Amino acid sequence: MARAYSPAALEIKSLAERVLEGDQAAASRALSLVTDEGEGCGELLRLLFSRRKRSHKIGLCGPPGSGKSTLVSKMTAGLRARGETVGVLAVDPTSPFTGGAFLGDRLRVAEHALDRGVFMRSLASRGMMGGLNPTIFGAIHVLEACGFDRILIETVGTGQDEVEIVHAADTVLCVSAPYQGDEFQAMKAGAMEIADLFVVNKADLADIEKAMASLRDALSLGTQEEKSWKPPVLAVSALRAAGIKELLDGVDAHREHLNRSREGEVPLRSQLRRELSLLLSRRIFRETLSLIRDEHIERLVSGKADPESLAAELTGMKTPARGSRKNGGPRGPRG
Repeated sequence: MARAYSPAALEIKSLAERVLEGDQAAASRALSLVTDEGEGCGELLRLLFSRRKRSHKIGLCGPPGSGKSTLVSKMTAGLRARGETVGVLAVDPTSPFTGGAFLGDRLRVAEHALDRGVFMRSLASRGMMGGLNPTIFGAIHVLEACGFDRILIETVGTGQDEVEIVHAADTVLCVSAPYQGDEFQAMKAGAMEIADLFVVNKADLADIEKAMASLRDALSLGTQEEKSWKPPVLAVSALRAAGIKELLDGVDAHREHLNRSREGEVPLRSQLRRELSLLLSRRIFRETLSLIRDEHIERLVSGKADPESLAAELTGMKTPARGSRKNGGPRGPRG
């Protein structure tokens, strides 16, 4: 028996089909629906997930001022020159007034505005730690379903805490600049573990060799010795489009390494695990908050209950013993 669709469901089904046909206007609408978590978002993503293309996802992280946005633009131009289509998701700080992306597409689209092989969208971080957006995985699935060969993901640029990108990208680029030695030292602990390529941008400035030597010294300390892939340190000047070919060659080399080695499925499994855990945590958070009633607050005010015991009562979970920690110690970056 044929499945009966409601008018709203038919509209979502039609939108999904248009996205799968490569319609960028439909992709734009789908992205708005997904990032706003609007009605029909879940059904749309269900329709797109099984038919999406396995795009190569490239993440760029690094401190503010390292030139990530300019580098994204030049990488996009280089990939387009090779005949590849490119989707760009740029996570920006959240506007305190609108809740939207503070910087927005206006700083990035000028060079590629008329190119139908390029799609760019700014996403607000919405307070999520790690430099990403809470709906980043859904946004990625929309662009994968639209058929883009590469998806570039630019993080918000917060430095040390910007490690969530490892769970969203296949290849991670850590971008720094020659004058950011002190800043890079501060973020090094996380970046050393997640980066697949290190990119020193603004190579036209002084001290480029010193900055590259500093990175190589840090790598020699053994943070990546267990991996078969040895991250290269590359110098580029995004402003002058110098070194972009070599950078893209390095990105391709890492992709080929993933495809031919046992490590090929590691990023995908990490991405799906993180997506599922993020969806579960957000759903549990929303559903748990809906359990709170005025009577519960009154019980706390009157001293008839304490927050720990009441939380355990509402969720049906036992209050954890003091000092206990479930699930053991910290997990590695590619869990």
